[in-house]
Amino acid sequence: MRYFIELQYRGTHYHGWQIQPNAITVQEVLNQTLSTLLKEEINVVGAGRTDTGVHASYYVAHFDTEKTIDTENFVYKWNRFLPNDIYIFGLQQVAGDAHARFSAIAREYKYYVSTRKNPFRQDFSYRHTCKPAIDLMNEAAGILLSVEDFTSFSKLHTQVENNLCDVQFAQWEQKADEQVFTIRANRFLRNMVRAIVGTLLDVGCQKISPEEFRRIIDYKNRSKAGFSVPAHALFLTDIIYPEEIFTPIKNNYR
Repeated sequence: MRYFIELQYRGTHYHGWQIQPNAITVQEVLNQTLSTLLKEEINVVGAGRTDTGVHASYYVAHFDTEKTIDTENFVYKWNRFLPNDIYIFGLQQVAGDAHARFSAIAREYKYYVSTRKNPFRQDFSYRHTCKPAIDLMNEAAGILLSVEDFTSFSKLHTQVENNLCDVQFAQWEQKADEQVFTIRANRFLRNMVRAIVGTLLDVGCQKISPEEFRRIIDYKNRSKAGFSVPAHALFLTDIIYPEEIFTPIKNNYR
């Protein structure tokens, strides 16, 4: 039987989602605790990677087991085994061909930029040296919806077949003392969001124009784009599936 997990985690102390040698990851913690509770070896499959230090206010994964699980009681018990920076809030049985990664049709990220010093947000927001112009950044962000090759914003030497993405939404908004960038796409490349944000901040601080931003995309060359902003202010906030895959309960917990 296959089960979908809905969870959230603070990425500060993890080297991302995916298991890797000599580093603690979210996937490793879930595998260990699940295997202990179910008394069988469990391999959790996630909806995608998140980089070291990146957070997820909403994440989906799945695992297979021969056991029938009382999901409500199991979630309560599982959370008691987990560290305080990982929280499971949903578990439900799904069809055997439902897949946390391949069944997803879109992902959404948010990036937070501080416009003043805030001791209560410093762990989750990037304080930039200038106050960027949102109108210029949104003009440039709109260009992302009309292109498909994001090589200029991809980490080099990754093992992917292509750098094509369908960006469906990209917009900045002002919220109190923070500027928040939201981007949604069918898929994301490694380091893509952080590279886009860094380059958009160059637009907002008038180091480059929106027209130059478009040319950077056309170059298909990572060295032409801006810096990658720090990971601690990036959140994976949504993963979207067709309704027939499962009914999420995420809105109660994000």
